[in-house]
Amino acid sequence: MKAKNNYSKKVLQSALLIMMLFVFFIGNAQLKGGHILGAMGLQSGTQAPENTLSVYVPAYIYTANCLRNADGDKIGNPDLTMFITGVGANYVSDFKILGANYGATILLAGASNTIQGSYIDSKSSFAFTDMYVQPIQLGWHNKKADFVFSYQMYIPTGKYELGGSNNSGLGMFMNEFSAGTTLFFNEKKTFHFSALAAYEINGKKKDTDIKTGDILSIEGGLGKTFYCMNAEKTAPKGILNAGLIYYFQYKVSDDKIPVGSFLVLEPDKDHVSALGAEVNYLHIGCMTQAGFRWVSELGAVNRFQGNTFFITLAHVFSLKKK
Repeated sequence: MKAKNNYSKKVLQSALLIMMLFVFFIGNAQLKGGHILGAMGLQSGTQAPENTLSVYVPAYIYTANCLRNADGDKIGNPDLTMFITGVGANYVSDFKILGANYGATILLAGASNTIQGSYIDSKSSFAFTDMYVQPIQLGWHNKKADFVFSYQMYIPTGKYELGGSNNSGLGMFMNEFSAGTTLFFNEKKTFHFSALAAYEINGKKKDTDIKTGDILSIEGGLGKTFYCMNAEKTAPKGILNAGLIYYFQYKVSDDKIPVGSFLVLEPDKDHVSALGAEVNYLHIGCMTQAGFRWVSELGAVNRFQGNTFFITLAHVFSLKKK
């Protein structure tokens, strides 16, 4: 009798899961990747100077004001604000690989209200999230353009449970390759345009066969660099960058959501674009930098649409031998 009850319970749970997933499928549900849009902007195709160590504290705020379907029509009014902050470090050496400077980056962060997909209105508390590690970063510099190439991975160190309401991570290992350039339109390199493309390859979610599709993200901006001179007008005391920024993100391959052993749901792919502004200032005397980005999303399909705010404070240590 007990075995029969357990079997009936499993059948009921499976039926509810199937019904839930069909609702998600009809609503064109999408699974989210690890790439943080808005983390790159002006001069996104330029590596930091060699022999430097930058320690930074980022603050990412994303506010979703609507949910849009496959036709781009508004179908929901979410009350959702996602927040990420932590401590990171970026190192650039004078060691050359194929003529490029070698560098690496790491970020340890916490997150609240982590967005798992377009059908989730998460209200999770602040907790340690997935770790970002960039073990390979190559940068080239010439008179008219800079170039970068990198490999980064997102390690699933944040809490994740299928269907959990307080997840702080995405529960999957993510590999990402990126390449970009910054083009300079004058000899002083004060007028520039940049573009950085990143391709994210996602693994299966923890203890499931659910797989997020591959994601392509493109970020950059058009800006102007201003040198703020000292009182004697003999040397710059600071460097100001300001301009327009943008990003695009496209789901390249379908999400895979298995239902039992006989069906795999493949929701329609999502995409979004955004435009905004950035200003950042480096004080040369103390080598401290502050930056602010605001980007407003538009043209969202099968996903949330909202506003992204990115604030960064950093200190740059020179490692040049004296």
